[in-house]
Amino acid sequence: MMTRHAVRMVLVLAAMLGLKAGWLQPALAGPLRAGAAKVDVTNREAGPVNDPLYVRALVVTDGQTTLAIVTVDAVAIGEIGPIGNDYLGRVRAELERQPGIQPQHVLVNASHCHGIVCPDVDQRTIDAVRQAAANLVPVTVGAGTGHEDRIMENRRLKLQDGREADVRHAYAMPADAQVAGVGPVDPEIGVLRLDDLEGRTVAVVYNFACHPIQGVPSGGNTADITGFSSQVIEDNLSPGAVALFVQGCAGDINPAGYKEVDQPRDAEPLGNRLGLSTLRAIRRIEPRRDDRLRVINQRLELPRADVAQRIVALEAERDRLVASLRGTSLNLKTFLPLAVKYHLETDFPSAYSHRYLHEQAQGRDALGKLDAENRRQMALYVQNVLAMEQVTRIQTNLALLRKHQAQLVAGGRRTLDVELLAVRLGDFVLTTFPGELTVQIGLNIKQRSPHELTFVAGYTNGYIYYAPTAEQLRNVGGAQEDSDCLLAPQWQQLYEEQVARLLDQL
Repeated sequence: MMTRHAVRMVLVLAAMLGLKAGWLQPALAGPLRAGAAKVDVTNREAGPVNDPLYVRALVVTDGQTTLAIVTVDAVAIGEIGPIGNDYLGRVRAELERQPGIQPQHVLVNASHCHGIVCPDVDQRTIDAVRQAAANLVPVTVGAGTGHEDRIMENRRLKLQDGREADVRHAYAMPADAQVAGVGPVDPEIGVLRLDDLEGRTVAVVYNFACHPIQGVPSGGNTADITGFSSQVIEDNLSPGAVALFVQGCAGDINPAGYKEVDQPRDAEPLGNRLGLSTLRAIRRIEPRRDDRLRVINQRLELPRADVAQRIVALEAERDRLVASLRGTSLNLKTFLPLAVKYHLETDFPSAYSHRYLHEQAQGRDALGKLDAENRRQMALYVQNVLAMEQVTRIQTNLALLRKHQAQLVAGGRRTLDVELLAVRLGDFVLTTFPGELTVQIGLNIKQRSPHELTFVAGYTNGYIYYAPTAEQLRNVGGAQEDSDCLLAPQWQQLYEEQVARLLDQL
């Protein structure tokens, strides 16, 4: 039988071996410790590289609960893009093995940039988290908000006829006269700051809602707006500090000027602005000893949409538009010069004014009749163009609806399960969702939350496409958000009520 001294020696040795192996041993809750790291995940075989893509990791523990926050410069965590659907399970399994982080306490958020990560992004993610876990130091915690409203715009356009369209490169904008209004944006930047006990910043987590899809003039692989903003923040903080961007409710939020054609598309100025606005918020935060760490992970079952009838209706609308096309003697080559002439001089477009006056004096009106016919032909041509643009929009969104409807029929399930996380670090509260939440949903959650500093992240721990509001889903087929969607309108109330319950538990 082992003596008490021998038992103590075995326990000490086991603890030493556990620490040497990098394991996070469960213990009583105590002071917070945190570590951060970042690893390059750029795919340098996929073509020219403009700027690097990273996976960034933050590990926080109170000795009893351990949380890993991981951000990836990628379009999504599975389903679309280069990260496969097996990524999250593999990463979580390896991190459970070492350093011993529970799978349900691993939060992985995609920035939603359209950069291309390397094939071994899963292993590099594991490496980043393990490095962060090896860098644990006691920390103080602070939270706050910043403001940035210059770099984004709501891409959903409210039309005069009550429908909505969206701003995409996949199809034309509606005519200006058809646009009655736009949706909201969320200018709030949510910020978490972690400093070591000597006042050096270990990591910053910042949450903001905007599609980082502006691109760069070179056309090269890029982490886009949020890659530049993170670099600006890291360059201006303590050496080794890591800035983790957590994408918010960006489903219907584009970069400002997304469809501009008069200058190169360039994400860097927009990212610099976001970075500087975040830095201003960071510098107003005064971290203090705050050991509150809480993580809640729950599953929620949501109803799937059946859009079979809507597909039939859109096909009928497309056919009606095609049938509305009328023959005209003009083509693009003849239409453009006429459009210029008739807008430059409305009274005398076809000749100098004295020619018109001379005809009138002689009792003739050949030029007037020519103008009337040209205007008639131009009006027909414009009607055809507008109908064609609507057909293009319908065709593009029909393809999305058909894809998801086919998956619904093949799968046979009328619901889908999603993973929700609710996290509290000091005063900083974050809740997550695996889809592209539109901005109004984030605003609703923030307004309803009992916590002043509440922030919402989409694109987290999986990907289920767009998650628009119930109101937006009345517009199915008119915009990408309501067409590239798996969810039935009832989902919004179920989700927001569940999040409210989660937030009440923090």
